[in-house]
Amino acid sequence: MNATVMRPWDAFLTEADRAVLARGRFAQRMGFGAKPAIVVIDAQRYMVGERGIRDERYPSSCGEIGWAAVDRIAAILDAGRAAGVPIFLTRFALDASGDDIGVYGRKRAFMKERDDWCIDGTEGAELLPEVGPKRGDIVFVKKKPSGFHGTPLLGYLIERNVDTVIVLGGATSNCVRATVFDAASYNYRAIVPADAVFDRLPVSHAISLFDMDRQFADVTDAASVIAELQNNSQRG
Repeated sequence: MNATVMRPWDAFLTEADRAVLARGRFAQRMGFGAKPAIVVIDAQRYMVGERGIRDERYPSSCGEIGWAAVDRIAAILDAGRAAGVPIFLTRFALDASGDDIGVYGRKRAFMKERDDWCIDGTEGAELLPEVGPKRGDIVFVKKKPSGFHGTPLLGYLIERNVDTVIVLGGATSNCVRATVFDAASYNYRAIVPADAVFDRLPVSHAISLFDMDRQFADVTDAASVIAELQNNSQRG
């Protein structure tokens, strides 16, 4: 992300905060490696509802903010597929019994009677058609915030010699953030386009992006990611 452009978190930082960041030399750029992959986190119906409709049907919907990001996610995926980049799509889906919700059920009401939440087999748990899957994409279900936890993602990345993970989707402060932190823990370069991830609360979105950019990822924008993928395709 261009430093001259107002970043989502800039409004929250004081001059003292900026001095701390400068003194500690935080937020260095790691850049893209040689072998990127794209991981789309939970781009599902329950996360954004219906396009252009403002209603209360979808209790977890990010609404228009989510749809704006979905359009950019679709553009990044088009560029990634054209470049032959591996694409992984996660779905967060719970059994209707609630037996697999775990400790999350102590923080969030379990809405088993709804078909517009993340109950497996319902409309709410479906991937958005704007995202996929398309031929060659790999889809898997996760039960926890991180796209790595209890899933085959790490094995797929190792087998493909991936060194850079481009993380898209939602929500920024929950599953995107958890996936980025795990990616960093496994020593993958993490790239997060701020306009291709989304959250229900602007403050959560902004501060989570700040935390990721400060220490664990390069926060950039969709246009920069698309340009890098196009360059990757030309190099390939």
